[in-house]
Amino acid sequence: MDTPQSFVRLTALCTLIIITAFVPPATAGDTLSDILLEKGIITKEDWQRIQDAERKQDETAEPPPAEDRQATEEMILNIVKQREAEAARQTQDEKPPVKVGWGKKGFSLETADGLFKTTLQWRFQGRWTYPERSDPRNARAFNDDAESSFELRRVRMKIGGHGYQPWIQYYLEVDLQPGRDFDDNAATAHSRLIDWRITLATYPWARLRVGQWKIDYNRERVDSSGKQTFVERSIVNRVFTLDRQVGAMLYGRLNPGTLADMNYYAGVWTGGGRGLAKNDDAHMMYMGRLQWNVFGRELKWRQSDTSFHERPTASVSLAGYTTIGRCTRWSSGGCGNLSGLTSPSDARDGQFRVEGVQVGSAFKYRGFAWQHETHWKQVKHAPGSDQGDAGRAVPAGTTNMFGGYFQAGYFPHGLMAVVPKPLEVAFRYAHVDPDTSRGEDARQELTGALNWFFAGHQNKVTVDASYLTLEQTAARDFSEQRVRLQWDVSF
Repeated sequence: MDTPQSFVRLTALCTLIIITAFVPPATAGDTLSDILLEKGIITKEDWQRIQDAERKQDETAEPPPAEDRQATEEMILNIVKQREAEAARQTQDEKPPVKVGWGKKGFSLETADGLFKTTLQWRFQGRWTYPERSDPRNARAFNDDAESSFELRRVRMKIGGHGYQPWIQYYLEVDLQPGRDFDDNAATAHSRLIDWRITLATYPWARLRVGQWKIDYNRERVDSSGKQTFVERSIVNRVFTLDRQVGAMLYGRLNPGTLADMNYYAGVWTGGGRGLAKNDDAHMMYMGRLQWNVFGRELKWRQSDTSFHERPTASVSLAGYTTIGRCTRWSSGGCGNLSGLTSPSDARDGQFRVEGVQVGSAFKYRGFAWQHETHWKQVKHAPGSDQGDAGRAVPAGTTNMFGGYFQAGYFPHGLMAVVPKPLEVAFRYAHVDPDTSRGEDARQELTGALNWFFAGHQNKVTVDASYLTLEQTAARDFSEQRVRLQWDVSF
């Protein structure tokens, strides 16, 4: 009843009923047409047509028969319907062909029929760090000079939406970060297309995704860097993540809202990391993940309970992968190597078999957020020996790695109203053993953080402080303190 044509029809019918009920038949037509003209429902020309019809009836000098009055009323209603159709056409013509808006995903352009939509968002992440820009991994890094560093850590442009049908979805992400060292040419500071994917989301229980994106293997890596509790991911990430790969994946959610509520992910990728033009051999990477949504509610891929869950929401996950190739680790830069192992440019096709398993959990309730992951990774060297990045011979064999982290964050306002609502306090512990067959080479991280959310994860300031350690076999252990301050904002 809120459309113009519905209002026109309702007004005409109500007027007709009132006039018919309370006005003598001889004057009903005149009174009704006058009222409709006064309210703008009919035009002056329509009113004149009705008057001419009434005048012909008056010339008979007898009260108009009932069928004549009915004919007049029907004529009036037909005129009203014509005006209603004209109003509807005018309203449709006045609608803009494209709707412009803004939401959590940025600015949007959408066609009137809803079949095409594009969102555009800009993101800026400015960071100050002292005395280490990144995580120190060896004795030399722990003993180097202090650095006070300010950098544009991430400058991103995100474009997403759907086309032809709402379930044909696409997403692109470009990294504009000007990253280069002092001895690099300025031309190396170029933009990178880090994400590009198309998702056929026809059914919630079976969706197909193709393109390049962060493999849905572990929560810490898949969680956007703009939706994390700490300034950066833990020391676990570099060793165990699968990062961005080119491939295809089938995934979905089963039994939603029940005790058997779960998500599954199964896919195949090249295994060569981001930006790979073609696979280096005939081998592929295979990954599977199963996630149980404990309370029948799904947790989104983001950290901190900024939405203040009124009901407990949790998940438990198990995932594994296997691949053969030149890479022994992956990052935003693409294919790489772990310390002591051959770089991809010097390795042979199929030189390494890399496999991994992770177990994780996550929980959110009334401002409290928890998550953890435990990782195991194995690298099998091909027969023979190769030269590692330190120039020493690496014999054929197997290297096993183990690590994990747990973290928790809480908005104290939930307990003490005097604490500002946007403030979150968080803590994280992480450890990495790069070779379980060797002793005294493990690294640990203890990090505390404070977050101030101006507009959720869309606009926040984070400060964290870390205590980082490295065990040594025949020497003293190394330690380092680090402070980071970051502003993350999306437009």
